[in-house]
Amino acid sequence: MESKYKNLYKQLLEKIERGEYRPGDKLPAEGEMMETYHASRDTVRKALELLVQDGYIRKARGKAAEVLGKNTFHFPVSEIASFKEIYRFSDSKPQTYVENLEIIKNDKKLMEALQLGPEDEAYFLERVREIEGEKIIIDKDYFSRKVVENLPLRAAKDSVYEYLEHELGLKIGFAMKEITVHSAVDEDYRLLDMGIYDMVVVVKSYTYLEDSTLFQYTESRHRPDKFKFVDFARRKL
Repeated sequence: MESKYKNLYKQLLEKIERGEYRPGDKLPAEGEMMETYHASRDTVRKALELLVQDGYIRKARGKAAEVLGKNTFHFPVSEIASFKEIYRFSDSKPQTYVENLEIIKNDKKLMEALQLGPEDEAYFLERVREIEGEKIIIDKDYFSRKVVENLPLRAAKDSVYEYLEHELGLKIGFAMKEITVHSAVDEDYRLLDMGIYDMVVVVKSYTYLEDSTLFQYTESRHRPDKFKFVDFARRKL
């Protein structure tokens, strides 16, 4: 059975997506939500925390939660989500362009990242993401062929994670991420609509199956003006 706070999260998210709560609107106070949805304070707070984590609202102590707009795209750092999943509720129609899909081996950087030997192979997938008519992300994915023996072009154009989970039956577990800022390079200017920007946000991810098998290394290069990376942190006493 789905937890109460996740159910409330979905109800609130649906209202945001339908436009009942628009960017800049304040959500009802916690006490009002408790009465409306017959929920405990803990359930309401957990649902709101999840909306913050996913970038739909922002909260400040003592103030009502505010619905965020979509001009800046929010990426939950602590969540493993595909590009398709992140934009499943978007009004725009994001596009994916596959620049390269090939099998490689004996690459020193790749061997270190995926813990492969010189004879081990990996898929290299490079894609450009276009949002609202602008190309603003380069995704470079490396998949170990010890785990992903075949990676069809149709999956690369749509959702690799859907293919891995629904067709190959893999269970994706967790990821380690590193976020840094770098000067743009020739490839960024060639593939992205950089405009006046000369820096990119680089997100490196090491993704594991539930059994702790490392199967994917990713480098994503983001134009800096369109993105806010969000996370939810809890103090441990």
